[in-house]
Amino acid sequence: MLKKIFNIQTKNITFAAFILGAASFFSALLGLFRDRLLAGHFGAGLELDAYYAAFRIPDFISMVLIMGAISAAIIPVFNEYLVRSRKDAFEFLSNLFNLFLICLIIVLIFLMIFTPQLMNLIAPGFSGEKKALTVLLTRIMFLSPILLGISNIISSILQVFQRFLITSLTPIVYNLGIIFGIIFLVPKMGVQGLAWGVALGAFLHLLIQAPILFKVGFRLKKALDFRHPGFLKVIKLTIPRSIGLAAMQINLIVVTAIASTLTAGSIAVFNLAEGLARPLLTLIAVSFSLAAFPTLSLSFSRGDKEKFNQVFSMVFSRTLILILPLSFLLFLMRDFVVSIILRVGKFGLVDTHLTAACLGMFAFGLFAQSLNLLLANTFYAFQDTKTPAFASVAGMIANIVFCLVFVRLLSFPNSFQQFFVNFFNLQKINGMEVIGLPLAVSLSAIFQFLIIFTLFNRKKALTFNKTL
Repeated sequence: MLKKIFNIQTKNITFAAFILGAASFFSALLGLFRDRLLAGHFGAGLELDAYYAAFRIPDFISMVLIMGAISAAIIPVFNEYLVRSRKDAFEFLSNLFNLFLICLIIVLIFLMIFTPQLMNLIAPGFSGEKKALTVLLTRIMFLSPILLGISNIISSILQVFQRFLITSLTPIVYNLGIIFGIIFLVPKMGVQGLAWGVALGAFLHLLIQAPILFKVGFRLKKALDFRHPGFLKVIKLTIPRSIGLAAMQINLIVVTAIASTLTAGSIAVFNLAEGLARPLLTLIAVSFSLAAFPTLSLSFSRGDKEKFNQVFSMVFSRTLILILPLSFLLFLMRDFVVSIILRVGKFGLVDTHLTAACLGMFAFGLFAQSLNLLLANTFYAFQDTKTPAFASVAGMIANIVFCLVFVRLLSFPNSFQQFFVNFFNLQKINGMEVIGLPLAVSLSAIFQFLIIFTLFNRKKALTFNKTL
């Protein structure tokens, strides 16, 4: 019965987005519960700073090498083979699985060896016990990119076959694994239990999907051909996309590096605030973009201009209509949200005020982040990965500049600092420099949106005329 339910096809984009959104909402609730447990157990201090900093390199690998290939290359190329023959499509997928796994393991072994040196770049403000703990947690978390890499490839293929229900459950079981680590492993292992919980969540992410991939007819074969045309095309499409995603991850690395030099707990405050803002982004933007992307890609492959335009317009308008009022509401209720969810245990009043201010800054740019995601996926459906990469690099440069400027301006008394002190009621609170980081992220997202939206409008007609 469970296999039949999980194997249900979802062919309507709006219904698929609803399923993804509903699952994302439940996953977001689990994420908030997870963050509440983290805040209560550790507070905004050394251990939680180390935990979030340890995420940076494994997350960089997951996003750049895995998500880049999936979103920009695997689905479009798989669709091209699928239009011709399911057999050819699955042969391409087998070869890709094998090559991907070998390359990823080699990269991760290399990174595990040089983790201490990498930590000097990721968190230059860490030293002694804090740095040693971050290195240990990072090495444990390197298990997750391998498991998530395989699992996310499976997710992308299942979405092509409209199996959105099962893919929508993966973030839920991932969060359950982390929560298990907090509740059951941390009391026995200390903060190491958090890292093992992440690895457990990644394993569950894979375990729940693998049977359904076999259900749609896939069988793994002994294929290892670096010269396969499909693999070469994936590499060609992945490189620009990976550059764009690397820019996004470098943004987070820069933020982590700067925050590591600020008041202890700044990394935790930034990440907890981002975690409170993320559910809206996931619930609306990610859900609609994921649901629409296979259809956009397939419409492009078939040359169906009318269908392509219809789907894009519908998703763009619905994303904007939903994200604007909800992000404004989040901005107004930021103090209440942080107090209800995070004000527990070791998470004190100062931590609450700073996190609420950061949440307000994140809410300011949510609309831009949402539309950037949709526009990037639209370019990927065109098999154009260079334009989003250019926009991402431009956004990265803007973010680095904004971070340095805003943190500096908030570090000493001036009119800029006084505005934020009065607006967020931060009198006599130390460490307010951290507010400059989410402000920089939001402004750079808006800057990136202006670039990519302008390029999209200029190239849309030309692309359709030439290709469709």
